[in-house]
Amino acid sequence: MKVGLVSDTHGTLDPRLFEFLAGAERILHAGDVGSQAVLDRLASLAPAKAVRGNVDPSSLHLPLSLTLQVEGVQVEIRHILPAPQSQLESWAGASPLGKTALRACERFLESFRPSTRVVLFGHSHKPCLLRLGGRLFVNPGSAGRKRFALPRCCGLMNIADGEMEVKILLLESYNGNVPEPIRLKLGS
Repeated sequence: MKVGLVSDTHGTLDPRLFEFLAGAERILHAGDVGSQAVLDRLASLAPAKAVRGNVDPSSLHLPLSLTLQVEGVQVEIRHILPAPQSQLESWAGASPLGKTALRACERFLESFRPSTRVVLFGHSHKPCLLRLGGRLFVNPGSAGRKRFALPRCCGLMNIADGEMEVKILLLESYNGNVPEPIRLKLGS
């Protein structure tokens, strides 16, 4: 199953997004959608689910978080995590964690359901793909207008033959670092 991962569109969809999401069976949006028109256009490609971001109007009637099953993989979607993305990156890169950092990381991980394997989030506009505490954390970056010095991008999650691969796809040229794809065996 091919799943499109999108965030921070802020009312605008890049035309290349439709090229990358062609053939997706589902689209998940991690908030700051911007308008019903964005949701409608995404839904024209595949069934789309979204959460409300910090700048989304309540009139979009989006939940703050969403938990769903995708081919047997539990995915939680939130716009803003209870710890900054930079903290996740620090925890994932540190080995071993000191006592204080370890406890903070444990508290953070406890904020998710035990059976969650993938956490999709947004807000920072910075793509992120990392493993932490037996979960995969994915920020597909911003698929809307260019903001800051960050790349415009989206993500793809493919689940097939007992494996899951998640990758970040650039919607424009970018000379900075982009997370490498992650491939995991399911059921282990």
